[in-house]
Amino acid sequence: MRLQELIPPEHVLLGLEARDKWEVIDRLVHHLEACGAVPVGQGKTFHEAVLARERSMSTGMERGIAIPHAAVDGLERVVAGLAILRGPSGEGVPFASIDASPAWLVVLLLIPRAHKLLHIRTLADLARHLGNEDVRRLLRSAQTTSEAWNALARTA
Repeated sequence: MRLQELIPPEHVLLGLEARDKWEVIDRLVHHLEACGAVPVGQGKTFHEAVLARERSMSTGMERGIAIPHAAVDGLERVVAGLAILRGPSGEGVPFASIDASPAWLVVLLLIPRAHKLLHIRTLADLARHLGNEDVRRLLRSAQTTSEAWNALARTA
């Protein structure tokens, strides 16, 4: 799956400042709702689903990456948002990651519940693509949303 197809430029938040992972999730879900990426009135339900998933097990990966996600009803396709964070210290926010590093690159996924295989494949594709050091370097140095979105093409 091409990340540029999964995450359109209007779903990218660059330089997001947040205190913690809960605020990151909140801001991303609200942004997706404001963009019209999720059905009107479903934002709160989707937000709660992502929070419940995160409470059950952290989605912090390693190397500064987190992929909060949830399987939800009411969607026909995967909806994704990308945030490149600037925490209070400038280093991202704690995300209870595997390597204990703060997350500065967060991809939020809302996946149709009926598409279990798609759920697993999308998570695996994201982890593989974002594991590319060049992609992470380009994303971290992006000065514009367009630069961040173009960096996603490096994963193709």
